[in-house]
Amino acid sequence: MDGAGSLTRSFLRSLRPQADLKAAAIGAVVLLREWVQEKRDAKRVAAQDKIRTRSKARPVIEREPPPRLVALVERYAPRRVGITMTVLLLLGSCGFGIVKGGHLQDFITAVSDARNAMANSAGFRITSVAINGRKQLSQDEILAIGGVSGRSSLLFLDADVVREKLKANPWIADATVLKLYPGRLMIDITERQAFALWQEAGRLSVIADDGAVLEPYVSRRFLSLPLVVGKGADTQARDFLALLARYPQVNAVTKAAIYVGERRWNLRLKDGLDIRLPEQDVGNALALLSRLDKEDRLFSRDIVAVDMRLPDRLVVQLSDDAAKAREDLFKDKKKKKAGDAA
Repeated sequence: MDGAGSLTRSFLRSLRPQADLKAAAIGAVVLLREWVQEKRDAKRVAAQDKIRTRSKARPVIEREPPPRLVALVERYAPRRVGITMTVLLLLGSCGFGIVKGGHLQDFITAVSDARNAMANSAGFRITSVAINGRKQLSQDEILAIGGVSGRSSLLFLDADVVREKLKANPWIADATVLKLYPGRLMIDITERQAFALWQEAGRLSVIADDGAVLEPYVSRRFLSLPLVVGKGADTQARDFLALLARYPQVNAVTKAAIYVGERRWNLRLKDGLDIRLPEQDVGNALALLSRLDKEDRLFSRDIVAVDMRLPDRLVVQLSDDAAKAREDLFKDKKKKKAGDAA
């Protein structure tokens, strides 16, 4: 036992220096790694401090202080206002160029055509048009007046604008425009009727009963309309011609009604006879004319004018031949009286 115990103690004494050496090596490695890590951290901190120092040490360009107005603008103006103003300036320059160059209508048309094309592609193309009430104007004329073309789309068609364009035409008194989606357009119009021919300052026009000038007289289909002449005759013709129609004996032989001084009317008959009507009580004057023609065949006599402007008398102007014959007749009567007296 003693021998064995001594052997064991001697073995343990021989292993202790090796264990101490291993522990020392491990400790040295740990210390070396910590030292390396500290160096790395120190370098990182130094690099960050250097970057901060460089950023703080950037040179500052000295400049004179801006004017007070500029300083206020820089201080209180919103951010990016410069970019906004530049964009607005460019847009304004483009717009000025379009207007100055006379391309505004072309630009508007191009934009309108583009949006209509997109709407038509989406299924809002005008596929059918119904127009009611037209007599003088054709369907194509009505659509052209309203600004409706093959490129128009129902989606972007402004019914109020179309209606106003139609009403601006003298032939159309009123109009109604309805959009029935997705592709139907309905237009109801009330046309004016050709009422008379109006001559003023050498121009002959077709007018409606309210005095609206429908068109210049170019078509023979309006030849049978009554003729009124003079300034203001267009607006006064309806009432006067309605009064004249009550006396068919006079109306049937009347060629033209002439408005004189915007106060009263003259009649020019088909055989050239002029009848000067009074300013007041025109109905009674027409009744008297009708009665005189029935009883005395006034319109068939050799006279050139009948003046009815005086309330208490009627003045008849003879033609030159009738006046000469009348003068010769008076001379013969005088000679006969002189011979009888002798």
